[in-house]
Amino acid sequence: MATFTIGALAKEAHIGVETVRFYERQGLLEPPQRKGSGYRQYDEQTVQLLQFIRRAKQLGFTLKEIKSLIALQSDVAAPRSEIRRQSLQKIAEIDAKIADLQRMRSDLKSLVDQCHGDGSIQGCPILDALHGMDHDCHSG
Repeated sequence: MATFTIGALAKEAHIGVETVRFYERQGLLEPPQRKGSGYRQYDEQTVQLLQFIRRAKQLGFTLKEIKSLIALQSDVAAPRSEIRRQSLQKIAEIDAKIADLQRMRSDLKSLVDQCHGDGSIQGCPILDALHGMDHDCHSG
């Protein structure tokens, strides 16, 4: 069975050494075996787990949610419906964030459209909006 030092593990999983240590502190990784010299030894399963964590993060899962997914994965009696439920909940959260970003974009676009960028900074609708004032920049 192949073993990895922390540096080799990080390289194999395409993450940093400090990230490995952070995941250990967060309880996402079991404490590793140690050689007689005190060096940590990791196995191929740890590489796979780190790749799982990295991919889950790319899909928007938080570390707390990933910890839950890891626990579910370890429970052979856990139903697929729970993974599906958590994934649907994540999709709903992503959709809400997208809606918020679209609203923010629309609001900012509206402000930019009100200001043609000529003249003094005084009365700029973008700055006025940030100060909570309504103003029309078209006047000059």
